Amino acid sequence: MTDWTIRLAQPGDADHWPAIERAAGTLFSGDPDLADLDFDETWEPDELRALIRKGHCLSASLGQRPIGFLASQPFSRELHVWEMSVHPDGQRLGIGSALMRACLVDAHNSGFKAVTLTTFRDLAWNGPFYAALGFEEVTALDAHPRLSAELALEADNGLPPERRCAMIRFLD
Repeated sequence: MTDWTIRLAQPGDADHWPAIERAAGTLFSGDPDLADLDFDETWEPDELRALIRKGHCLSASLGQRPIGFLASQPFSRELHVWEMSVHPDGQRLGIGSALMRACLVDAHNSGFKAVTLTTFRDLAWNGPFYAALGFEEVTALDAHPRLSAELALEADNGLPPERRCAMIRFLD
């Protein structure tokens, strides 16, 4: 099925995104390193609307049904992806790749020099997925304090630091 579309997000989309994030989070539920995490804890719609107002978030629909999203925020010359989630019903259809590619095009056209994110380096639908899209792991975190601080905050919130990484995709 290819009856899906991607568009710039609108404020009302934020009401659907926590359920998509929660459903996508079930992929992590069998991971023993994440047993103590609350997968019902998601972005709040008001937080998402604030990101949407910045103009770089994307929404995906399968037919008329909201099925995925990419929430991002500008930081100087970089666009940071806070969350990309696709509901399990829409996975393996190319929606995640299309969301990220659209994000990269938007970032380039908006004059950003790079797109950044943090992710699991070892899960196929995380680190290797982003690497296939041209992202590289940031190994010199002292040269990128914002990403270093984000990884430290994630560790404080219970994510296993040895499995997390920051990634960057420089834009031409």
